Amino acid sequence: MAVSRISTTSIPQTGGPLTERRYIVPLMLITSLFFLWAVGVNLNDILIPHLKGAFHLTDFESSFVQVAFFGGYFLAAWPAGRLMEKIGYQRGIVCGLLICACGAFLFIPAASIRVYAVFLLGLFVMACGQSFLEVSANPYVTFLGPPGTSEQRLNVAQSFNAVGAVVTPIFGSAFILSRAHAAAPGSEADVVRLPYMIIVSIFLVMALIIYSAKLPVIQEEQAEEESTQFSGIMAFPHLLKGVAAQFFYVGAQVGVASFVIRFVQHAHPGTLDTEAANYLKLHLLGFMIGRFAGSALMKKIKPAHMLAAFAVGCVVSVLLVIFTSGTPSLAGIVLLGFFHSIMFPTIFALSIRHLGPYTKRGSSLVVMGILGGAVFPALMGRISDAANIQWAFFVPLACYLFVLYFAVSGYKVRHVA
Repeated sequence: MAVSRISTTSIPQTGGPLTERRYIVPLMLITSLFFLWAVGVNLNDILIPHLKGAFHLTDFESSFVQVAFFGGYFLAAWPAGRLMEKIGYQRGIVCGLLICACGAFLFIPAASIRVYAVFLLGLFVMACGQSFLEVSANPYVTFLGPPGTSEQRLNVAQSFNAVGAVVTPIFGSAFILSRAHAAAPGSEADVVRLPYMIIVSIFLVMALIIYSAKLPVIQEEQAEEESTQFSGIMAFPHLLKGVAAQFFYVGAQVGVASFVIRFVQHAHPGTLDTEAANYLKLHLLGFMIGRFAGSALMKKIKPAHMLAAFAVGCVVSVLLVIFTSGTPSLAGIVLLGFFHSIMFPTIFALSIRHLGPYTKRGSSLVVMGILGGAVFPALMGRISDAANIQWAFFVPLACYLFVLYFAVSGYKVRHVA
C-alpha cells in the first residue's frame, strides 16, 4: 500500500486555498465518510417507528434504538482514540468501516429470528464502528491542506453529513416504511434485510477503497507533555459546562428526531408512517440549510451570539410543539431541525478555548457528551407512555435552556491555569 507522508511543520501557518491539488482525492474520499455515517445515525429515526410496530413496543422500549446506538458511540470513543495512536488514521478508518459492516450484517439474522435484542446488538456494533470513523476522519480532514483553512475544510466535510441526514429518510421511508405496510402480518421485521444488505456492501466497498488508496500519512508534531491527572481540567469550568451543554444538546437533538414521526401521528391521528416521515425530511432539510447558513453568518456574527440566537429559536419552536396543535405545532417540529444545525460544532469550539496542553483531553470529554443521545430519548419515551408525546417535549425544552445559559454566560473563560 503506497502512501505519502505529511509533516505538519512543513505547511505554512497562514490562510490560503481550501486544500492543495495533491490532497483533493484524499479529501474527497474522507468527506464521503461524513455522508456515509449520516446514514447510520439518521436511519434510526426510521427504525424506531418501524420496530415499534413490528415488535409491538411501547415508546420507551422503542427508544432503546437510540440507547444502543449512542451508548456504543460513547463507549468506543476512548478506545478508538488510543488505537488510532498505534495504527494511524488510514487503518483506523478501515477498521471503523469493517466494524460498521459487521453491525449492519447482524440485521440480516435479526430479521430472520425476529428478536429485538439482536437488532439492538447490531446497532451497538455499528455505532462502535462509526465512533472509530468520527475519531479518525475529523482530525484527518484538518491536515489535508493549509492549517489556515482547516476549519473551513472540516465545515465543508460536515456539510455532507447534513446532506446525508436529508437523504437517509428518503431511503428509509422508501425501503423500510412503505414495504412494511405491504408486508404480511408477522413479517414486518423482514423488510430491513435488503436495505441493510446494501449498507453492508457499501461499507465493505469503502473499506477496500480506503485501504487501497494512496492516502498521506500524518506525522503530527509532538505536543507538550500533558498531565496524567484530571485535576487540572477542573481549573476550566467553561469546559465542564461545555461538556454538559453538549450532553443536553445531543440528547435534545436525538430525542426530537426520534419522535418526529410519532408526534405527527399524534397531532394528526390516522397519518401513515410514510406520510409522517415527510415531516422528518423537512426537519432534516432545515438542519442542512441551517448548517450552511450558520457557517456563512459566523463570518460576521460571534459564535456565542449565534448559539444564543439559535437556542432561543429552539425554545420558541418547542413551545409551539408543546402548547399548540395543528399547523403551528407541526411548524415547530420542523423548525427545530434548522435551529439544531450549528449547535454541536459551536458548543465544541467554545468549550475547548484556552485549554492549552489540556486541549486533547478536553476535546475527548466534549465528544463523550454524545451520551445524551442515549439518555434523553428514553426519558422522552417514558413520559410519552405515561402521559402523551407532547408532554415528552418538556425534556428538550429543559435542554435548550441549559444551552442558552452556556451561550450567554457559561462559555466565558473564568480562569486559565
